[in-house]
Amino acid sequence: MKIKAREGDTLTSLSQAFYIPVPLIQEANGRLDSDVLTPGKQVDIPGYESEQYRLRQGDSLWEISRRCEVREDAILMLNQGISFQSIQPDKVILIPSRIKNIIITEKVPYNFDTFNKDLLRLLTVYPFIKKRVIGRSVLNQPIIELKIGRGKEKVHWNGSFHANEWITTPVIMKFINELALSVTNGKEIMHTNMLKIFETRSISIVPMVNPDGVDLVLNGPPSHIKDKLIQLNGGRDDFTGWKANIRGVDLNKQFPARWQDEKQRKNLTSPGPRDYGGIKPLSEPETIVMAKLAQKEKFDVLLAFHTQGQEFYWGFGGLEPQKSKSLAEAIEKMSGYSSVQFIDSYAGYKDWFIKKFRNPGFTIELGKGINPLPLSQFDEIYSASRGIFIASLLY
Repeated sequence: MKIKAREGDTLTSLSQAFYIPVPLIQEANGRLDSDVLTPGKQVDIPGYESEQYRLRQGDSLWEISRRCEVREDAILMLNQGISFQSIQPDKVILIPSRIKNIIITEKVPYNFDTFNKDLLRLLTVYPFIKKRVIGRSVLNQPIIELKIGRGKEKVHWNGSFHANEWITTPVIMKFINELALSVTNGKEIMHTNMLKIFETRSISIVPMVNPDGVDLVLNGPPSHIKDKLIQLNGGRDDFTGWKANIRGVDLNKQFPARWQDEKQRKNLTSPGPRDYGGIKPLSEPETIVMAKLAQKEKFDVLLAFHTQGQEFYWGFGGLEPQKSKSLAEAIEKMSGYSSVQFIDSYAGYKDWFIKKFRNPGFTIELGKGINPLPLSQFDEIYSASRGIFIASLLY
């Protein structure tokens, strides 16, 4: 919600009027570093939307404030130029309305379009969430990174590396929404002060690594490459089993971390719906983007969300640091998922991350069943995921 600063307004006075912490207002407005605001300056107030209110006979500023549960000064800021000394019945004013509930779409097939619509809503209501396009998919769809927080410790989460594991994206998006709700409403998540997390952590999130693949699974093949994709899919026009990107390369078998061993293990020599690791490591635009992101940011901890198994993997050839074990124990305790240090699978994003940076990396297998997991599991999956997210932030 946007307001215009008045003579004498400061970040502190805005914080007091709307009960929003100063750091959130600063981040929502390009890191304002001065408490004093220039009159007329437009300021974003996160966690609010404006609603129309039709004045009634007998209304007063005090009565409107009481009825709408918002401070008088907040109403005045949103209605500059309107006199409340003599109320005009039927005149429409604006009232600041605090967002207190989840605003993203839940429990629907979550394609790229739905993701973008939810993202626009989140960025509008919570402008301290920052968005940037870090690259493009094979079909030129944007691969989007979100950033939350302004601390030194860098945490990274990603989802939908695999196309038919798209349920990981709405799980991540819902937690982003819950995190934003908690900091703007002064609430804890699992007994954790989220404003303190905001101040001490910098969270990088790529909710949908493989947008082309997700859309293929949920929407079907694009007309201009339909025949080619059906051929890669073994002649089937049902793409629910498709994990790869749109070129038939499995993005989580694309990283230079025992890539040759994984290629021999799977013994696949051509593109298809899953498990083909490409002609060489990092041959695909999506994996190149994710590798460059990690190389630039040098995350302290990384979580890659997949499905299924209700377990997580955190080792790679003994190169994982000792601190990975303590974080694995915390994730296991807070989620109920099984901790598995080593598995006979290589060339994944977390494998390469551990090998390259010697920092804790985790592959999280949400839910249990046959991919794509049904939306009927969403609540159960999300409940376990909350503990995983929080554990990674307390690391």
